[in-house]
Amino acid sequence: MLFNSYVFLIGFLPIALALYAAVSRYAPALRLPVLLVLSCVFYAWWDWRFLPLLLVSVCINWVAAQAFQDRGLKAAVPAAIVLNLAVLAVFKYAGFFASIANQMGLPVTRPDLALPLGISFFTFHHVMYLVDLRAGRAPRLDLVRYGLYIAFFPQVLAGPLVRWSEIIKQFDLDPLRQGWEERAGRGIVLLVLGLAKKTLIGDPLAEYAEPVFKAAASGAPLTVLEAWQGVLAFTFQIYFDFSGYTDMALGLALMLGIVLPQNFDVPYRALSLQDFWRRWHMTLSRFLRDYLYIPLGGNRHGVPRQMLALTATMGLGGLWHGAGFTFIAWGLAHGVGLAAGLAWRRAGLAMPKVLGWALTFLFVALTWVLFRAETFEAAARLYKAMAGFAPLGSGFKWRMLVVAALVAMLGPTAWTISQRFAPRAWVAVLLAVAFTVVLLKIGDDANYEFIYFQF
Repeated sequence: MLFNSYVFLIGFLPIALALYAAVSRYAPALRLPVLLVLSCVFYAWWDWRFLPLLLVSVCINWVAAQAFQDRGLKAAVPAAIVLNLAVLAVFKYAGFFASIANQMGLPVTRPDLALPLGISFFTFHHVMYLVDLRAGRAPRLDLVRYGLYIAFFPQVLAGPLVRWSEIIKQFDLDPLRQGWEERAGRGIVLLVLGLAKKTLIGDPLAEYAEPVFKAAASGAPLTVLEAWQGVLAFTFQIYFDFSGYTDMALGLALMLGIVLPQNFDVPYRALSLQDFWRRWHMTLSRFLRDYLYIPLGGNRHGVPRQMLALTATMGLGGLWHGAGFTFIAWGLAHGVGLAAGLAWRRAGLAMPKVLGWALTFLFVALTWVLFRAETFEAAARLYKAMAGFAPLGSGFKWRMLVVAALVAMLGPTAWTISQRFAPRAWVAVLLAVAFTVVLLKIGDDANYEFIYFQF
């Protein structure tokens, strides 16, 4: 079930909100179980065969947590973490490793497994809770609350990555407590703005990016302008697609009385690569920092160790995004870039802000090629054309790119907009018009899946 679909917007969502509000008012003891059931229905709607995996993973990890707390079985937590990562490896990376084995001459059968939606995200949620539980930071949770932490439908498919400490206590708050009207209103603002970013900007940009990357994958000739248009289109497409999803997730959660952490803060305004990762997919950056970078040594053992930790962390972050060498290369490139930025700062060298922004944006755009291209050969064809080793071409479609750039770099975040505007009649009218336009757009065009659903 896509957020940008009629079945969700005029079917599931109104029913879910009405049912949740009614249960909260007249049968509050059933509120959380009902929300968990709604989340399971939402998850199963896409493919009901994925639901048992989600439910079994919730039960196994919860049982492991209880065994650790009640019986003192210290091995239960690391065993559960290993099991989580093993399940993720089977579904997401078994085919990748089988391909490597085949290239080495080993007769390994490539498994044909469908990737369960959101498996990377709910696996990381399990890991965060279990690691904190073992460290004595996380509390005991009953099965319903733990299940909601993992399966809460606004964020189960593509985040944001929410720490248990940011959401568990909110489950106990009455969604109809004082101020619910304002929270719901701001949630609607976020939902509509997220939908608009996805359908009115992100999806049209996909129509520019897709043909170019397909041509690069097939070996078709590319012109300089085509290559740059495709890469810049994807650069903005992935931002509006993913940040649009996050805005919708935050808005839906607010409508249910829950505040989720922000995930984007105008990342293409960043003045350095370090600044970029403080603004892009912020909850993933936090996870990588706290659960990989710091355990690998962080900044506690000198600059060389810190640079190695940065590179390794980002390389693993690239592998998390996708089972392919291009994703690993994308992550390693960012790790090397972060290490270079560290060396620059330690040397005390200055960087003019405009130059810092230009270099950061160019680096991010160029590395998106590795992220999006299906193979290194396809990426090389794009880089070659972008470098001028191709005919110049004509017909550069710049209008949509200019609109996207202005909104992405100069405009405030959807969260800021939702917090800035007080409830007014004209705001409601404007939102109604925008929502109508989005609905017409959804009905008129083919809907693109969210890019991060595949991760």
